[in-house]
Amino acid sequence: MVVARIKPYYEILRSLREDHDLTQSDVANLLGTTQQVYSRYENGVNEMPVRHIVTLCKFYRVSADFILGLPENEGV
Repeated sequence: MVVARIKPYYEILRSLREDHDLTQSDVANLLGTTQQVYSRYENGVNEMPVRHIVTLCKFYRVSADFILGLPENEGV
């Protein structure tokens, strides 16, 4: 059985930001935090609060499952 590697959410955060041509400061401003704090989320040093995940889901128009790297239809 081949198990796909699930990308950590902090790698997905970076990809989303870069795909939208945003800086860490841009996203930090959206979240109401500093670039340094956001950098710690994106580097996997600190876990991102749920309220920030919700904000980013709405901003990027993606699901929380997508940001969290969860496969579609798992557990259905």
